[in-house]
Amino acid sequence: MTVTSSSCSLSGATGSSSTSIYGVTATPNDALDDTASIQGRINAAGIAGGGVVKIPAGTFIINGKLRMESNVKLEGVGPETILKAGPSFTGNYGPAGGYPIVTTAGADNTTLSNFTADQSGDSLNGNVSGRLNEYVIDVRNSMNSLVQSVHTRNPFTYSIAFVGGQKWCVKDSSTQSATDGKYVELDGIHAMNTSNGDIVGNVVDQRKGTDGDDGIAVHTYGDEDVHDIRIANNNVRGGRHGAGIDLAGGSGAVYNIDITGNTVWGSPRGLHDAYYDGTKQIHHIQIVGNTFKNNDIKSTGGAVDFERPVTYVTMTDNTACNSGDYRLPAGTGNVNARNIQSAVC
Repeated sequence: MTVTSSSCSLSGATGSSSTSIYGVTATPNDALDDTASIQGRINAAGIAGGGVVKIPAGTFIINGKLRMESNVKLEGVGPETILKAGPSFTGNYGPAGGYPIVTTAGADNTTLSNFTADQSGDSLNGNVSGRLNEYVIDVRNSMNSLVQSVHTRNPFTYSIAFVGGQKWCVKDSSTQSATDGKYVELDGIHAMNTSNGDIVGNVVDQRKGTDGDDGIAVHTYGDEDVHDIRIANNNVRGGRHGAGIDLAGGSGAVYNIDITGNTVWGSPRGLHDAYYDGTKQIHHIQIVGNTFKNNDIKSTGGAVDFERPVTYVTMTDNTACNSGDYRLPAGTGNVNARNIQSAVC
């Protein structure tokens, strides 16, 4: 599936600007643990004030957790550079008590690009303590973070997540959930308690298997807000347990979210709201020019389903086919206009 790529225009995220090369010399495809070799180059680049850690093609076994340093870029040569969770991967935690392949863990000005991160959830038992504490690609409490052309496979937690921090962008990347009957809560791209981010030009497929959850989720947790996020030009299929795009409010508010030009297909619902840990309102949401097709629900709210009170939601110029219609309750500042619905695609 193709998508139209976009720039990181809301966040302005650029990631690392460092150019000094720190090549990884570990031997790929030999089944030996490569964590220390790669981490050593990340550390060396960080000590020097920044650098580009280059990883060649092949499969590199990660039994530990790779932790980024500020001003460092971790770069493969494309999807054929594979960072794969090894047989001992679940035997140790990341800094936040979970199981990331790579975490920024507070490092600023970082770039992750041109590799595949395989959490081996198809072969490992990922139902372990702390499974939802950290994520396959974990951008956490960091400033100016760029994730570009990163592809996640076989997750047992969220695939690409932004937690805290601000000024971040994920573009031209992909997620995929393909397991059956092993896990729940497998979101694709997840933004939680964070702000000033772009989710643009990605392919998210959480329904190759039966375990997937929301394709793209914007989520508050506790009383912190999540806001000023642009979700544009993505191709999204949400999993059996979720929606294509989910806005989840709670004790914190969800606001200033721009959802434009996405194709959401084959999901239980296209776009949905939810409240998990409180009653703060979702407000100031723009839903413009999206396509919702072949989603499961063919009646009210199959395309867009706001079940609870919302305000200042602009929903215009969207197209829904074989996906039900649009549910937007009356509320202050809400606009529902020029949205098209048809029974077939």
